[in-house]
Amino acid sequence: MKIDKSLISGSMTMLILRLLDEKDMYGYEMIEALRAKSQNVFELKAGTLYPLLHMLEEKQFVTSYEQEVLGKVRKYYSITRDGRAHLEEKRTQWQEYSKAVTNVLALEV
Repeated sequence: MKIDKSLISGSMTMLILRLLDEKDMYGYEMIEALRAKSQNVFELKAGTLYPLLHMLEEKQFVTSYEQEVLGKVRKYYSITRDGRAHLEEKRTQWQEYSKAVTNVLALEV
């Protein structure tokens, strides 16, 4: 089933920060991890990811550094302390929101 993009866009910051909370990653690695962990529900494009990462850097939720791997220079992203705090706040909000939606959807007509 294809998921409405408006449902996805509001949670993408939280999802990216959650991936980076696990370990530092480069862009394509995040795209692949998100796809795998969501069982192909989240098909993030580079044109969507990189502006989001730049915004997260501006807000100081992530930092970046370059590292050479197998002769290629890759830009890795790392979550900051502020990023972890923001992630925890968003995770709490998401849990409350998803519980409320589940409760409403479970109502019998």
